[in-house]
Amino acid sequence: MPVRLLANDGKELKLRIEGEGNSTLQMFRSRLNDHPDVEYANFFTGHPDLDDPELYLRVKDGKDASKLISDICSSIVEDFSNMKI
Repeated sequence: MPVRLLANDGKELKLRIEGEGNSTLQMFRSRLNDHPDVEYANFFTGHPDLDDPELYLRVKDGKDASKLISDICSSIVEDFSNMKI
């Protein structure tokens, strides 16, 4: 899953997630919005045939958006690693 950094000013982060759909981005949005340090998180799909979806994150003052998204990614990886089928 290639990820392109579109904007990062510390408090706000905008990422383009290449080749992913609503399911992946919904998982990120849900976990981010449940986090107490997040002010706002959402994703935008754009045109389904032309645009890769973008994830937008804004955190509370004094928090680091890059660290938070990294922590969320680690938590998702851990959850899937512990899954038994």
